[in-house]
Amino acid sequence: MGSFITIDTEYAELKQVASAYLIEEEGHGIVVETNTTHAIPKILSVMDKQNVSPSNLDYIIVTHVHLDHAGGAWALLESCPNAVLLAHPKTAKHLIDPSLLIKSATSVYGKENFQKLYGEIKPIPKERVRVMEDGEFLDWRGHSFEFIYTKGHANHHFCIYDKKLNGVFTGDSFGISYPHLENGKSFIFPTTTPTDFDAKEAMHSIDLIMGTGANVCYLTHFGEIQNLKQSAEDLKIGIHHCQNAILELKNIPKENRLSFMEKQVELMIQSLANRNSVSLTEKDWSLLRLDVNLNAQGLVYAFEKSEKHS
Repeated sequence: MGSFITIDTEYAELKQVASAYLIEEEGHGIVVETNTTHAIPKILSVMDKQNVSPSNLDYIIVTHVHLDHAGGAWALLESCPNAVLLAHPKTAKHLIDPSLLIKSATSVYGKENFQKLYGEIKPIPKERVRVMEDGEFLDWRGHSFEFIYTKGHANHHFCIYDKKLNGVFTGDSFGISYPHLENGKSFIFPTTTPTDFDAKEAMHSIDLIMGTGANVCYLTHFGEIQNLKQSAEDLKIGIHHCQNAILELKNIPKENRLSFMEKQVELMIQSLANRNSVSLTEKDWSLLRLDVNLNAQGLVYAFEKSEKHS
């Protein structure tokens, strides 16, 4: 009998914000998502407690290249000599040569904050990476994993359906649900961070995930959720709100767009909280501030990108 563990990677020194997952069978393992380089000691510690030696980690899977999902992949591979990284082709490209990732993130966060958030990032040897195509299957120790491309949050994103668990590892394609905001009630909202947000594709990705027939989703932010039908409805309501907010931007001066959109994202989150009878405190909103800002940036970016192509 194998084991399945949710690992709190304590991203940005916060609890229950980002997770990785360990699937163990007969002393062998798969890790899904790695978070940052800082998270790798935590993942290795959980592996040790589950009697999965570094040499028996068979695969590392990342849903997409964003650094809170894949930034530590190189370090986990270095520690686990027989592991192979499974990735979307565009993700694989940027992890084999992370120079653009590092440059982009450093320009956003600054060198000091980049190091604090993500730590060192090294190139991954090409021979240790296997690209997984849309609809491809991997059979491993009684599990059958299906890789499903899910655009919307990012165009280099896939989800993984595990038939044995009847669950989907959703990355950021099925929203964000922080346990410390819920008070025991289901509460979820979409993530629209820059630079690839596409509302139509995000809706389609939700349908693809629901189409698997899974009864559980394993979110990277954060953990396991089971009320999938209600969650899918909430996410689509949130995405519709974001679509309408993008349309309003044409009437907003450029210098006011981000602040306008931050207010719209706050309204979207608040409406979904109300829909689920969740009361958000000032402390909750302080924890949500980064998500509000990043989601707003993504929506402004989506609007400005569409304006260039119109």
